[in-house]
Amino acid sequence: MIRPAHSADLDALTELQSYLAAPAPELLASVPALGTCLVSVAGGGRTDRPVGYVLVIGDAHIAEVAIHPAYRREGRARALLRAVIADREPGARLTLTVAVDNDAARSLYESVGFEEIGRQSGFYEIEGGERAVDAVVYAYDVPE
Repeated sequence: MIRPAHSADLDALTELQSYLAAPAPELLASVPALGTCLVSVAGGGRTDRPVGYVLVIGDAHIAEVAIHPAYRREGRARALLRAVIADREPGARLTLTVAVDNDAARSLYESVGFEEIGRQSGFYEIEGGERAVDAVVYAYDVPE
């Protein structure tokens, strides 16, 4: 089940964010003011603990997608992305960035219909800023 995140989900979201290669804790803190967060829960209730989330900044930039390792390969990330797309107006453009070497995520985004539109050098700081990784910029245009 996918539902909007609640304030009671913050601990679970913080844990999920820790599985990202380049987490940005300030993003979770800014969600109420800057964007929206949808969660994937293991059960069907509104109070079930999230096992994945997608964070959208503003109306159009997907900033983070995180799934707990025990729940990967179940279609949760794809379902979250499709929920974000379904909530947008026809003609809207969604964007996201992903590390150039994250083949699994890139494959997922491309399978949903995102297309590469550019690259950004040194976009992600990995391992506490010890190395930088280039990013691929993707876009999805919601059909008219």
